[in-house]
Amino acid sequence: MPIAFWCVLVAGLMPVLTVAVAKAGSRGYDNHDPRAWLERQSGRARRADMAHRNHFEAFPFFAAAVLIASHLAAPQARIDELAIAFIVIRVLYTICYLTDRATLRTLFWTVGQLTVIGIFLLPVFVH
Repeated sequence: MPIAFWCVLVAGLMPVLTVAVAKAGSRGYDNHDPRAWLERQSGRARRADMAHRNHFEAFPFFAAAVLIASHLAAPQARIDELAIAFIVIRVLYTICYLTDRATLRTLFWTVGQLTVIGIFLLPVFVH
């Protein structure tokens, strides 16, 4: 299986990992109403929840780009390289979110989006 497909799996798990950080870092977690409980959090727990939500938002575009580029026979090595780059960038994005480095976080978010666009466009520009 191509490395890029494994990266889709990792990207799919990122929301779970970041919400675990939000839940673990706070007291009184309410499993009866977890979303309302998360809304009331602040600091690192709140930022982890926001990263969790953003990972869900980023996932469909990334997964679709990988599948489309693969389906259209873009060079697999390039897809893999960009997919790995996306995962590394998203990890750095998450670290910046958790440590409250907003400007750097936005930079990583932007580079991550450009990476996905690069994956999506590989079949057009690379033969």
